[in-house]
Amino acid sequence: MQLLDSRRLTGANLIMASAGPVVDIAVAEAEADAVVAAWRSNLARMLPAVGIEGATLHVRRFDGGASLAFTAPIDVLYAACEVNEWALEGGDFEEACQRLKAEVDAERNPALLALRAAAAERGVAFLWDDDLASVGLGVGSRSWPADALPAPGDVPWGDVHDIPVVMVTGTNGKSTTVRLLAAMVEAAGKVPGLSSTDWIRVGEDVLDTGDYSGPGGARAVLRDTRCEIAILETARGGMLRRGLGYERADAVAILNVAEDHLGEWGIGDLEGLVDAKFILAQGVKPGGALVLNADEPPVLDRGRALDAARTLWFALDAAHPQLVSHAAAGGETACVAEGMLCLGRGATRQPLAAEVDVPVTFGAKARFNTSNALAAAALAACAGLEPAAIAAGLTQFESSPSLNPGRGNLFEIDGVTVFADFAHNPHGTHAIFAMARAFEAARVGILLGQAGDRTDADVRALVEATWSAQPDLIVVKAMDRHLRGRAEGEMIALIDSELARVGAPAERIEHAGSELEAAERALAWAQPGDLLLLLLHAQRAEVLALLHERAGV
Repeated sequence: MQLLDSRRLTGANLIMASAGPVVDIAVAEAEADAVVAAWRSNLARMLPAVGIEGATLHVRRFDGGASLAFTAPIDVLYAACEVNEWALEGGDFEEACQRLKAEVDAERNPALLALRAAAAERGVAFLWDDDLASVGLGVGSRSWPADALPAPGDVPWGDVHDIPVVMVTGTNGKSTTVRLLAAMVEAAGKVPGLSSTDWIRVGEDVLDTGDYSGPGGARAVLRDTRCEIAILETARGGMLRRGLGYERADAVAILNVAEDHLGEWGIGDLEGLVDAKFILAQGVKPGGALVLNADEPPVLDRGRALDAARTLWFALDAAHPQLVSHAAAGGETACVAEGMLCLGRGATRQPLAAEVDVPVTFGAKARFNTSNALAAAALAACAGLEPAAIAAGLTQFESSPSLNPGRGNLFEIDGVTVFADFAHNPHGTHAIFAMARAFEAARVGILLGQAGDRTDADVRALVEATWSAQPDLIVVKAMDRHLRGRAEGEMIALIDSELARVGAPAERIEHAGSELEAAERALAWAQPGDLLLLLLHAQRAEVLALLHERAGV
């Protein structure tokens, strides 16, 4: 048995619906039952002895290991992690009990629990972390240092209230969807707060750059007293690492689920990824909506099995059977009907904008972005925005490098169409290649590479997806910034062998030592009428700067 990780789960998560500690272990199948039984027995003795009462134990088994967790009060989670590790490894009970009880007692924060209880009594949100605790959300929030909390009676509750909150997850399309939604909020004259994989932004103010698609980014937005509607991109990694950062959303959207990042956090197959993405469904507050993509089979199957009080289904085709049956029962829908993006309830549809007039669809060629636009429109409606504001956001937002970097950025360079995108898995690349066919280019060139933490099977699938587009040029790019455990040159060799296996001719393949060099090679090869698909991962900013320069913008 090997301890892989020990951490706090601070919100609803894949293993349980509340906070607590978890240990991830690698263990042989033959030994797993004995390890779990010993862990349970040790906790049965230790938890009451250190004063953690009413804990519920949870075990999630996966191929080659298990996650072992128990529920615990939010003010003793660090100490609870120590308890969990002792329960796994065992040892002298009396010595451990004395040490662990002292840690539990030292960490307790009665003021934190009292403030949370007071917020719950008043039906407003409560957020906490190591530094701050807050009540209410956005313009209605108040925050205090975690070690200087007020008594509930000293809080100005009359000024405390919540704001609409929406959350978005999916394997692909999250960033574009949340940014489209932010444009709709701005068109409504309100201040959006946005957490995403590139930045935290409130109104026009970027608070910080980097990947903020986890709980930390969510809390930063939800506590900003300028924010009137919160839009939270919610990635798989943050949910698995820490759980949900917020659990009272007015609407959550699950865009799609496809194989990506397999092997991380005990997720070994597509079904496990579906479980991970649908953690978000636990974050819908009573009366809130679950927005689901009927065009994606994993989402459709799981969504049909849920007993959600309010589901809004969206699909590209108004005649999709799920939309037809849902509308017949009086349900809410979003679809494309007669070339128009529409919202519907029952048999009634509200046209919003022509698909060809929505810039992110590139004249209805990028159907994957039409799907993202439908999701954004559905979420906007759930957040209380009027159709006019939704339509304005749809028709005014452009997927430019400044507003949506690396997500469908289109350039015209000396008669060559260049499309730069972050697509990095077969699901995303198939969508890009379907769009490419609609451009009817003379020739197509593609950049191909992958980070080292993907499995050989992931790489094989990516190469097969790339070759299915029958490109005239493939530039295989080294990504030394993203070796992630692979030896230098190992990923290039694997991609080359897979290209040979699928029958890609050697004369169509070039190699580059970096992503920037790969883009330069593709631009040097291209002629007027060609299309370049620059799939960017390692040097997105540098390549986009190059394209700006070449395009003269």
